[in-house]
Amino acid sequence: PQCYTHQAGKGIVRRLNKMDLVQKLNDILLREMPEHRQIAGNFPVDYASQRQLLRSLMNLWPPIPLDKTYVEVQDRLLSLEREERGVVDIAGLLPTLADPCIVLWRGDITCLSADAIVNAANSALLGCFSPCHGCIDNAIHSAAGLQLRDECSHIMKKQGFEEPCGQAKITAAWNLPSKYVLHTVGPIITGQPKRSDCELLASCYRSCLELAEKHGIKSVAFCCISTGEYHFPADRAAQIAVRTVLEHLSNTKSEMKVIFDVFGESDEAIYRRILGANRQAEA
Repeated sequence: PQCYTHQAGKGIVRRLNKMDLVQKLNDILLREMPEHRQIAGNFPVDYASQRQLLRSLMNLWPPIPLDKTYVEVQDRLLSLEREERGVVDIAGLLPTLADPCIVLWRGDITCLSADAIVNAANSALLGCFSPCHGCIDNAIHSAAGLQLRDECSHIMKKQGFEEPCGQAKITAAWNLPSKYVLHTVGPIITGQPKRSDCELLASCYRSCLELAEKHGIKSVAFCCISTGEYHFPADRAAQIAVRTVLEHLSNTKSEMKVIFDVFGESDEAIYRRILGANRQAEA
């Protein structure tokens, strides 16, 4: 099993494997959230199950102050997992035919070394509270660590109201390989998108790009905003995304590198058709 060496106290060296780390983290979270102890008892004691329990507890964690020991151990674990997944250097990704600043890439957005990645957030801007849910919001918060929820909570308390659709906020990326996360709330679609929905989706991309420019960010990776749980038709959303990004790059003369990150083959095919992109996919 993989281990790390931790310097603690007066030169005491402790070696803990990943199972030790996960169990320690679960113990801390369950001590703070005893109402979940009964459910936790249903998880088998193998590593995969205990790691699933940890992600579930992280997703359920309310935005309250974090235990310092928890943060230290969590960061050790997430660092190991980041190394295992591998970090994708965006410098090696080929540009598309549409623009030398635009890249199409299929894979896990939490592996990208872009200056910023974009999170399709909900209006509370605190991450997904559904244990192990498959949305991008859950994936990003789970890989970043609980500090991301804590930072978002401070932003939202200061703001005093839910995040409006089409705007953007910036946070640190914590345990992700990127430097920042740009959070934006896309429109929720029932039936066919209206003109106002299309304008709001375009505003998501525009707001993220403008915020990135303001903070001197040189590369941004976009997920497919609003197309998953929010049901925006994938083809229409991709057309809006590409048009908005191309307009921004043209109007501002920006040399920012923009990565359209897709996770599935169908989304990759849509963007490849729109962009005339070179094929570079990762399962």
